[in-house]
Order: sequence, then C-alpha cells, then structure tokens
Amino acid sequence: MPAPVLALLADQDSVVARSQLLDDLGAPAWQVRRWLARQALVVVHPGVYVAHTGPLTWQQRAWAAVLHARPAVLHGISALRAAEGPGRRGHDDAGPLHVAVERDRVVRGLRTAGGVVVHRVARFDDDAVQWNRRPPRQRYEEASVEVALRCASRTDGLAVLAAGVQARRTVAAKLADALQARRRVRDRAFWVGVLRDVADGACSVLEQAYVDRVERAHGLPAAERQQRGTSRCGVVYRDNAYEGLLVELDGRLHHDTTRQRDADMERDLDSLVEGRATVRLSYGQVLDRGCATAQRIGALLVQRGWEGAVTPCGAGCVAARAA
Repeated sequence: MPAPVLALLADQDSVVARSQLLDDLGAPAWQVRRWLARQALVVVHPGVYVAHTGPLTWQQRAWAAVLHARPAVLHGISALRAAEGPGRRGHDDAGPLHVAVERDRVVRGLRTAGGVVVHRVARFDDDAVQWNRRPPRQRYEEASVEVALRCASRTDGLAVLAAGVQARRTVAAKLADALQARRRVRDRAFWVGVLRDVADGACSVLEQAYVDRVERAHGLPAAERQQRGTSRCGVVYRDNAYEGLLVELDGRLHHDTTRQRDADMERDLDSLVEGRATVRLSYGQVLDRGCATAQRIGALLVQRGWEGAVTPCGAGCVAARAA
C-alpha cells in the first residue's frame, strides 16, 4: 500500500473508510477492489474496512462505527470508555457502540448493524465534541452528563459524575456548564443544585432533602441546624444536632484528601468523648433509602431518650413496617 494509506491506517487503528481512500487520498477504485480481493482490507460496515482478517478490538470497532456514520463522534458511555481506557466502570467491550450525529441527519443501516446505536443530538459543535481525539468523541463533561441523566436513579447518576471528578478528569463547574447547556433536563433544579454545591464545597441540596425526606416525612424531632462547636481542629458547624446524636451530611463527589478524612475522624472522636455519636449520610441513604434511614435514625434517638416514634411517610413506607 502507498505510504499515505499506511499512515492513515496507523492513525486510525487499522480502520479506514472507502471515501477517505477515494476522495482524500486519491486511490483509484480498482486499487481498492484489489485490496479487498486480496484481503489486505476486510469489510466491517459497508464502505468501512479494517486492514486484517482477525477479530476487531474495541478501538477498531469504535473507529468503524464513527467512520461509517461520519461526520460522527462516540457518544455517552462509549465516549467515556474511549477517554478512560479498558477496565473502567465495568464497561462491556462486547456491547454496542454508541455514536452521535447531528439532529437533522438520518443514518441508515447502522442502528443494528455491527452492534452500533446512533443518537441524533442537538449539541454537535466544538463546545460539545472533540474532533481532534482519536477516535472523535463527545467532550468528557458532555458524555458524563449524558450517561448520568440516563441512569435509573439519582444516586447512580451521581456516581457517574463522581467518577470523573474523583479521577480528576473534570471538575464540577464544567459538568454544571454541560448540564446548563442542555435544553431538556428532567429534574434540572436538582442536578444544577448538586453540581453547584459541589463546586462551592457545600451540600445544601442534600441538607434540604434530609429535612424533607427523612426528618419531617417520618416525624423525627427537628434537629438544630449548623450548630456551632469546637474541636481539636478548631470551630466546627454540625449539620444536624440531636440530643446525643450528630447527623452529618456529605455531599462531596470526590474522595477526600487524607487531611480532610483525618479532620472528620478527629471531630467524630471529640463528639463521642462529649457523649454524642456521629452518623454520616450521603445521597443514597437520603434520596434512595430515606425511609430505612429514618427508621434507623429514629432507633438511635430512642436509645438516647427520645420518646416519640417514627411515622410512615406513605403507603409501603419501610420505616412504618419496621415500627
């Protein structure tokens, strides 16, 4: 093969489109037919070839999907897989490839061919996609938000966003920008609020959810909010202070530094010396399992002298069944 063809194959993991050979590199059609006859090139999708006869790697499948639908980019979970490499997020490399094209385009023959799913998206400009990546893909923040919003629960979606922040591939502010740029987002206020809290180092969305879904909904006594106190680390503010019990809410989407974790443990130890145990809750316990959390917080309060009882928040409430 001519040097320009070999260079393009090397740049695209041994995958090439017929249009690239004919239009971009000027290869004659008879030469392409000869390469195919000799199996120097093998058809993957109509008009897309790979330069070997064995099984395709995930990267080669990704290139083939993008080139077949070109102009196209890897979308959602496939874009995250390309950015993070193999073995991340429990990704199934044998599963379908997801590619994105402009909303007004119709790509025929790809939705099921070769395990490729085509998404027609509104945002297809340079703010949303990266044409310079190999293969081209949605920007990391755009793909993360896409996957998070498709999750079955808010907690699962938060885990997707957290993974990128934890790995230092992005920051909450960029995720918030990607979210705000979308026209249609279910529960937009929640997602915007969470990402704003993370960027600001706060957890007001989680704090309000605790009050509404755990405490008030189940008849727990009202805690003293942001109670000022002191510890060996200096002045501290307790999220929810009950008699003999502190409930701290952790809405951070990233792993704490060793110093931050040490400070948390030091405050908890000081509180225990004072006769108050500390319980730390995050999104899953409040948003997804609020009833079970209320039942257990209620049990802890009863152990500390509370004479009330947890009340059901509605039909089928776990806390009510436990009571």
